[in-house]
This record gives sequence, C-alpha cells and structure tokens, in this order.
Amino acid sequence: MRARGVTYDTGFVVDGVNALPGFDPDVTARELQIIRDDLRCNAVRLTGGDPARLEIAATRAVDLGLEVWFSPYPLELPGDDVLALFADCAARAERVRLRGGEVVFVVGAELSLMLPGFLPGTTLEERVRQLVGDPQSLPERVARVSASVNEFLVEAVAVVRRHFTGRITYASIPLERVDWTPFDIVSVDLYRSPEVADRFAEGVRGLVAQGKPVAITEFGAATYQGASADGARGLEIVENDARGIPVRLKGEYVRDEEEQATCVRELLEIFDSEGVDSAFVFLFALHSHPHRPDGDPRDDLDLASYGIVKVLENRRGDTYPDMIWEPKLAFRAIAEYAGPRR
Repeated sequence: MRARGVTYDTGFVVDGVNALPGFDPDVTARELQIIRDDLRCNAVRLTGGDPARLEIAATRAVDLGLEVWFSPYPLELPGDDVLALFADCAARAERVRLRGGEVVFVVGAELSLMLPGFLPGTTLEERVRQLVGDPQSLPERVARVSASVNEFLVEAVAVVRRHFTGRITYASIPLERVDWTPFDIVSVDLYRSPEVADRFAEGVRGLVAQGKPVAITEFGAATYQGASADGARGLEIVENDARGIPVRLKGEYVRDEEEQATCVRELLEIFDSEGVDSAFVFLFALHSHPHRPDGDPRDDLDLASYGIVKVLENRRGDTYPDMIWEPKLAFRAIAEYAGPRR
C-alpha cells in the first residue's frame, strides 16, 4: 500500500462538549512522532470536531513528514452547521497543505448514521436499528438513504472545493452507495464480520476495480475474545449512562490482545494483496475507555476499545514513561508488518 496509517482522535464534540477535555499540542506531537518512528506509519487520519485542534495536529504531523487525512467528524449537527464546519476545516487544511505537506480532506464519515435527518431516530443506536431492521424493506431504505446522502455530499464537496485545492474523499459505509464522481479517492469504513468473511477479499477487489484509488478509512477490532467476529459492533458490550458516557461492560469478557493483533494483520494483508491505496487502523487510543485491570472485570472498559494502545489511569506507561498509555500487541503487529525502520 502507498499509505499505511492509523486514526488519531483529537476529540469528538457533541452538544458543544468535547469528549477529550484535555488536548496538549506537545503530547500530540510526541504521539505523532511515535506513530511515525515506532509504529512505522507514513500517514495519519486525524478525526475530531474542533477545527483548531485538527489544524494543530495536522501541522505537527506534516512537519514530521506524515501524510495527513484531515477528517472533521460532525456528530448530531444540523446540515447548515455541518457545512460551516467543513468550510472552516477546509480552509485550515489548505493552510496545512501549503506548508508543503500531502493533505487529503475527508468530507465527513458515515453521515447517514452520525447525523439526524437521513434516517429516523434521535440517536445513533436508533438510526442503526432503522437501517438494518426489516430485511424485506432493506433495499427500499438503502435506496432512500443513498439518495439523501449523495445529494448532501454534492453540496458538501462544493463547499470544500471553494477552500481546499488538494484531494478529497468521504469515509462511507457500504450501504450508503456513494456516487464517487465528485471525489478523488473511494473511501470505505470496512469491518470483516462472519456474514461477509467468505467474500471480504472479493468485495475489496471490487472497490479497487472501479478505477479510482481506494482507501480503507476504518478497520480493526476491539480487545475481547470474539471481538474480531463482532466487527464494528465491539462497543456494544459497554453500558453507557444517560449522557452516553461509558460506565461498565455489560458482562464479563476475556481480554484477547492476540486476537485483535491477528485481525489487524490479516486485514492489512488483504488490503495489500487486493491493491488498496491507503488504509487506516481504527484507532490509536480511545481515552473514554481506560484499562482497569484491578477490581471488577466489568470495569475494564479497554476490552471494548479498538485502540492499539491501552489508556491508563493515574499512572504512566512502562514502554513510554512520558505517556499515559501502554502499547497492545496490535501496536507491535502494525510495526512489524511495515518492516524495518528506514
């Protein structure tokens, strides 16, 4: 693959509140350096809802020589606010690009699920149930959602193009059936579940056959036994409070870092062999789901985390004493797949 990377979260914003309250540009720069030097990535997908944070992280990444996928992630916003966010971020991404870096602008992600209006429901969970509900009416729902998403993306692309002159893409889910004509890169968030495992490689091959470069903007697995089969549903094992804040696991699960690492390695091999241009492991760190090895096993939220590092509470790591996390086996698997450091 031309670009091998990982998603780095700068903080999702919901109702004006950032889920990552602390953001230290120096820590971000250090983590991006680790992503380049130790994880051996040459690209990073930067997500989040705060345009200033995204620009800071993108500037640090470009200065380190990383290719940047500038990916504002609107959540639960009305359409006009989403377009305003894209316009702001596109101007910032263009400033970063003019520093001499390679920058790709990602015009949102999974909008049919993350925003109101495309599907009935006031929450992500309600919209997912609507999308995958009655199998008999699924084709009709998919067609309706696809038409709405594509109509919005035409408008969003026009807004971004007014401010950003680099390549653009959109992080889609397969059911959205995106018309890729306005985009430079075909991008899909893609997980391998048992239902599609026997034709997964064939599906990737079909994406590549469309002719444009293909990026897998999200893939990976959570860290519990059986998580690779659950694909994108790993976070469903977590019980959240009324505000959506993780509280505990819904039951007792077995930690399995080896399964997570194996899943990531196998998917990288498939993407490589089928001609994918770029791929981004989801995710570097999920700070809302810390590792709690002591006490009630249901308190160890990291088992549900797709992070390739486990976030620690009240202490720093052993491998990187200046960081509040410790690498998982998936971290090592990604670095080994990339080969010796150049």
